[in-house]
Amino acid sequence: MRRTHLYSALTAALALTACATGGSTSGGSENRMSFFVTSTNMGKGADLGGLAGADKHCQALAASVGAGSGTWRAYLSTTGAQPVNARDRIGEGSWINARGLTIANNLEELHGDNRLGKVTALTEKGEEVKGRGETPNQHDILTGSSPDGKAVPGDKDTTCKNWTSSGEGSAIVGHSDRMGLDQSAPAKSWNSSHATRGCSIEALNATGGNGYFYCFAVKR
Repeated sequence: MRRTHLYSALTAALALTACATGGSTSGGSENRMSFFVTSTNMGKGADLGGLAGADKHCQALAASVGAGSGTWRAYLSTTGAQPVNARDRIGEGSWINARGLTIANNLEELHGDNRLGKVTALTEKGEEVKGRGETPNQHDILTGSSPDGKAVPGDKDTTCKNWTSSGEGSAIVGHSDRMGLDQSAPAKSWNSSHATRGCSIEALNATGGNGYFYCFAVKR
């Protein structure tokens, strides 16, 4: 009888441990996520404090859900004399969302036949981003990039002055839900759909955005 009670107590303790560690009793509870859409904006429209400020935001949000041990980078391009390509900032892959699904195995797949969409382009909290048909629509994700993940050439502002403007300017955005006004490639692009009407939060809201961007783990 005493042995039965001891066994029951041990089983209960293991069950409690499993709940505390996300269902595992054989290791740590580190979050394996390596990709997410920011769940919050930075409060100044498309002024993200440049790439450094955006990277810091990615790192902080990752840390808030137990995934901050790696190096995180924002998927953003910049233009000018020394342009930066978003694709060159995020490592080689693979990348896993908050629910454990691999959204792409490498850069070629990410910029080709990836698994991003409404139910897979999740925030660090594992939540879906409100998209087309929902109120408010927030599927516009800041990238400043061409479909292949590179800075857009030319003199036209496509990055809200390299992510330092919350007023004049414009930025290229993608659609996290891969849905738009029609079935064209830009409308269904996750990273290069259209330009914003401006760089303020009000201008971003006007076309279906809220100042969100993609974050990728370079190293985990």
